Amino acid sequence: MMKMKWNGTLKSGLVAFGLVAVLLSTAKVKAEEMKFGFVDMQKALQSVEEGKKAKSSLEKEFNSKKKELQTEEAAIRKAGEEFKKQSLVLSDEAKAKKQAELQERIMKFQELTAKSQTEIQQRQADLTDPIIGKLRTVIAEFAKKKSLMAIFEKNENTV
Repeated sequence: MMKMKWNGTLKSGLVAFGLVAVLLSTAKVKAEEMKFGFVDMQKALQSVEEGKKAKSSLEKEFNSKKKELQTEEAAIRKAGEEFKKQSLVLSDEAKAKKQAELQERIMKFQELTAKSQTEIQQRQADLTDPIIGKLRTVIAEFAKKKSLMAIFEKNENTV
């Protein structure tokens, strides 16, 4: 049996659908009087100046972290190659110690990678959430001005 995840997009879509259904069933409104709007928030976010600045800032931070991680990955690969070369002449005890050190370094690298990814995601939210809030305010004012019944968010990931 397939379980459906109730994420924010699905919930908001169902709420909007339910709201429209209630409005349609309780109000006697002619179809030509009902006006709806659609907005592509990603495109809107990328087209406003604040959004462009946020994207640029995020790209700089991402590239900096990426370079740092690539440097560490290369160092780990080099250490692994050296370990292979030395393992023929090392005692079992020394070999086990070197292997444990290498494993520890790999684990720390994986933790750093996960931490960096989380930090970038948080930074993206910190930079874009205020802009999205402003966009939503502008959209709400536009909807009111144009007498739109509802505004729906375009989403590339809808089923």
